[in-house]
Amino acid sequence: MEDNKFEDHDLYQSDHDTDGTVPPETGRKFSWGTFFLGVIAGAFISTCVFGVSYALVRNNPSTITIGTLEQANNNRSSSKTDSNEDESASEDGAFQEDDHESVVNDDTMAKLQLLEQTIDTYYIDSENVSTKTLEDGMYEGMLDSLGDVYSVYYTEEELNALMEDTNGIYYGIGAYISTDATTGLPVIAGVMDGSPAQEAGLKDGDICYKVDGELTESMELEEFISKVKGEEHTTVVLTVVRQGESDYLDIEVERRQIETPTVNYEMKDGNIGYIQIKEFDSVTSDQFAEALATLKGQGMKGLVIDLRSNPGGNLDTVCEIANMLLPKGTIVYTVDKDGNRVDYDCDGENEIDVPMAVLVNEYSASASEILAGAIKDYEKGVLVGTTTFGKGIVQRIIPFSDGTAVKLTVSKYYTPNGINIHGTGIDPDVVIEFDAEAAEKGIDNQLDKALELLK
Repeated sequence: MEDNKFEDHDLYQSDHDTDGTVPPETGRKFSWGTFFLGVIAGAFISTCVFGVSYALVRNNPSTITIGTLEQANNNRSSSKTDSNEDESASEDGAFQEDDHESVVNDDTMAKLQLLEQTIDTYYIDSENVSTKTLEDGMYEGMLDSLGDVYSVYYTEEELNALMEDTNGIYYGIGAYISTDATTGLPVIAGVMDGSPAQEAGLKDGDICYKVDGELTESMELEEFISKVKGEEHTTVVLTVVRQGESDYLDIEVERRQIETPTVNYEMKDGNIGYIQIKEFDSVTSDQFAEALATLKGQGMKGLVIDLRSNPGGNLDTVCEIANMLLPKGTIVYTVDKDGNRVDYDCDGENEIDVPMAVLVNEYSASASEILAGAIKDYEKGVLVGTTTFGKGIVQRIIPFSDGTAVKLTVSKYYTPNGINIHGTGIDPDVVIEFDAEAAEKGIDNQLDKALELLK
């Protein structure tokens, strides 16, 4: 969540996925799915039949119909049309008819009507449950019935937030926002360098008492963040309580395009470069390229890539980064339900010529495992830390004309050596548990081990 990198990232969220969270979707606000399993298909499939679906590739939609999604994969070997590890449908193909009996029939429609009437008649707070809430709950329920935590339904608002987060670009003030443990009010937990928030004078620890004159005490954090964001070049006024100040401060901040920093880097002793990748957003490959070029320019003799607690992200992005490091060959390949294979290849023109170490842990997932697995299979670096999360499947986002979407698991992915790591993860070459007590003293024992191996 763009101004709120302290929430779950899966995505992706994760969440902010911001992130130490891992890919499974959590915290869905409301679901009537278990009650409406038999009836949700009616509304869901009606949307598909009478609406036009749109396929997204990096916010560049192409029109598809109910009969298009899968077919073009058969003609593709190494192109990167599927833009996202949670990839967006963009190809002309066809939904396949199968022998499954449709749940859309007179009985299920009658059951739907019965359930609605029963809720209206007996549920104590029925007047507070909107029709939209019930509808969304039905659609969520159909996806929930698959038993796959990665296959989900998105409302229009949830889809917009997801695409913002995946792109790594949004319109806001450039501040990290969390909840103050004492007051329960929103608090500025960090300010990005060069951001509108920094220019306006917001500081870490500022407690947000009002937003545009509206009290924040009864607001959920997401509601507050949605009010802070807005159209580019508009302004928002935050009334804050600051330690050491005797009165409230009204701070007006201009909203601008914000690019989320996903890469940190520095040169360590012995000219060993260090690059931390927090997540794989659309902006990450450029940030990584800048970091790598800077470190090379400083005479880098070895490189540590830190993927710890990185929950994943864009498939295209991780392949672009792998193309800056690996020899010619396959980076990763996917196989769908029909056995169709798609390869994502490296041209080998930018193969790195210094030794590498890659830091991983149990929260390194998905795209992180693609990069770590390829480096390991090509023996281009040593993996250090603990076994990774083990997410070896790919999702596709399929949007609909009403602004909603579903995300479905559509394929498995395999490392260059043909290994699917789903449910097992990748074992590091050097196993070393993180020492939390040492970390409190400023010592990162896993990083120290990686640096030691490269000297």
